[in-house]
Amino acid sequence: MFCKRKTQTDRKVSKRLKTEKNCTDLCFPLDTFGINGSEDQTDLADFSSLRDPHHFTSDQSKVQSDEVEGPLIGKHETQESEGGEADLHKHLVGCKKNPGHRQFIPVDTFNLKHLPEGLQDNDLYEYIKVIADLTVRVDVRMSSPDRPKFYSKTTQPYPFSNMSERRNLRTGSGRVWYVNMFQDGVWQDGRIGPTDYTKCWCRKCEGSNSPSNVWWEFDVNTATHVVFDAIEANHTTLRLFYDRHDSQVVSVDKVSVGYVNIDYDWCVLNCVTCDKTLGNKLIEMFKHFENVWEKVWDKYSASSPSHKLTFIVSHPHGCSKQVSVGQWKDRLEVGSRYKFTYTTCTCPGSSGAHVHCLGYRDLWTWSELVHSGSIKPGLNFSGVGYVL
Repeated sequence: MFCKRKTQTDRKVSKRLKTEKNCTDLCFPLDTFGINGSEDQTDLADFSSLRDPHHFTSDQSKVQSDEVEGPLIGKHETQESEGGEADLHKHLVGCKKNPGHRQFIPVDTFNLKHLPEGLQDNDLYEYIKVIADLTVRVDVRMSSPDRPKFYSKTTQPYPFSNMSERRNLRTGSGRVWYVNMFQDGVWQDGRIGPTDYTKCWCRKCEGSNSPSNVWWEFDVNTATHVVFDAIEANHTTLRLFYDRHDSQVVSVDKVSVGYVNIDYDWCVLNCVTCDKTLGNKLIEMFKHFENVWEKVWDKYSASSPSHKLTFIVSHPHGCSKQVSVGQWKDRLEVGSRYKFTYTTCTCPGSSGAHVHCLGYRDLWTWSELVHSGSIKPGLNFSGVGYVL
């Protein structure tokens, strides 16, 4: 059976920021490398022509990891853009990490043949597609003055510390999780209720004399270095269904922080909309996810994950949604949790995307394991999460 999280009441009782710092021994030295640089004249509309259907057997799958010693701190992969949305294409074509982006697969052209032989399975394919449906771009226009200067117990600068005066756009990725409908403050899907509020709390309703009594709430999981706290969440917008360069703009701009853990690099955003079309679409997508997830878990959890298949759906450079397929390299124990290194292709803008290692699942199916950064060319790493 699909496992529900323990209760939704726990996260709704308090909207205040919860910060845990109980994992300070997990980072390693790295080779940092440039992200932006030389031009590669790739048009955004032609992203679909730059894929490598044999990515899984590319040289990246042969990367050997270093000895695991000392703290592992890599280079974050949020996309900064001084020119805002208009300059994201410039960052795409100027990318040094993955010139041409041939190992990214546009979500609207992803098919079974992009999976390795032996894993070209319809249920797995459908699972990746529904994960893609739930993937969002996370746009942030504020850096909190409360960001720490360094990572815990290191002298490595923490991303965007001492940048609270800047209002540049930075983008990451995230995934929608647990969608619920409310009416007059009561859950409408049989879960625990009621809430302590009876009207929608989206920005439109906040300023209205007649706020909606029907609304939808959902979580988005991303990385803490993408959205650090409530200050940044108040300046965060989510873009949904950005599957093509010409996709209709669908956005949610009312976001609060439900949970954040600096050392696990995991952040849960609470989001709201009273748009009936959007709310019902998200409900149906998440129900479909639950059904497909059970099939994939039943099929692949019993066998040893010797294939080490790892996939990520993200918004590289803040542009349209892409699928990347590779292999995990190391499963590193951090207390009772784990983090992974992997060859799966990522770029700036991929920070916060869900990392799925086939054969493992997150505890209670929570989306704790998110992309955190790059260690060196060809080797990336996740934050920390429960996996079974």
